[in-house]
Amino acid sequence: MDNTDMKQIQWFPGHMAKTRRLIAANLKLVDAVAEIVDARAPLSSRNPEMDSLTRGKPRLVILNKCDLADEKATQSWINYFKNNGAEAVAVDCKSGKGLKNILPAVKNKVLAELMAKREKNGMTGAAVRLMVVGIPNVGKSTVINRLSGAKHAKAEDRPGVTRTKQWVKLDKSTELLDMPGVLWPKFEDQEVAIRLAFTGAISDDILDIETLAAKLLYFLAQGYPDSLRERYKVEPEPEMTGFELLEAVGKKRGMMISGGEINTERAAITVIDEFRSGKLGRITLEMPQKRE
Repeated sequence: MDNTDMKQIQWFPGHMAKTRRLIAANLKLVDAVAEIVDARAPLSSRNPEMDSLTRGKPRLVILNKCDLADEKATQSWINYFKNNGAEAVAVDCKSGKGLKNILPAVKNKVLAELMAKREKNGMTGAAVRLMVVGIPNVGKSTVINRLSGAKHAKAEDRPGVTRTKQWVKLDKSTELLDMPGVLWPKFEDQEVAIRLAFTGAISDDILDIETLAAKLLYFLAQGYPDSLRERYKVEPEPEMTGFELLEAVGKKRGMMISGGEINTERAAITVIDEFRSGKLGRITLEMPQKRE
């Protein structure tokens, strides 16, 4: 990424420490764990502590917001998770795409052994209990609400809204245990933190929006230059820095202030908002072969 300076990012509110304890205390109540990640950054949006926190439970990885991600990259990530022992499905919680595949994946693949055992023992009426986890703002509450057909889980476009666990009954055969979103104590890899900042998983209040937008534009210039050409009519040159790209966007959009100066803050807000809403196209921020 662009080497524009950025302060060390740390994010560990007290309620997230509480969530770690909640997960550990309630794990025995469920049959499997569904971990929701952002399809644009599937590894960066996974809490690395989740493997140890949910050890011993079968896992389904749900790549949410797939309509915002590069389709070929999403398939690569599905293969990556399967190759590493976890079933994976791609969904989009807003359009409903892929949601119908979640429960069949749980019952026919993730819990196939358990379901066969229950059938053999005449326990076909026993409900499958699934713990749903994920970092803030990956769309966990919206997925649950779409699956249940009702607004059980509180969903807002800002991180850290769900603060306590709650059971959601889908039908007689399936119950979900919705857990609050949880990040981890410290980002050892600042690029992970920056990817999460791009997607909105980290509160914008603790970051400089112009630095963030400059880093995003630099990334796009390297990996998705057509998005800059098509959306902003900016031609990224190899030597351009992220901030120069930001100025170019502001100039093309006519975001000027007195004295002919470019309003880079306004341009930065526009770039981040348009990336998050998908107006820059389907973009994936990381690929599995670079992270394995």
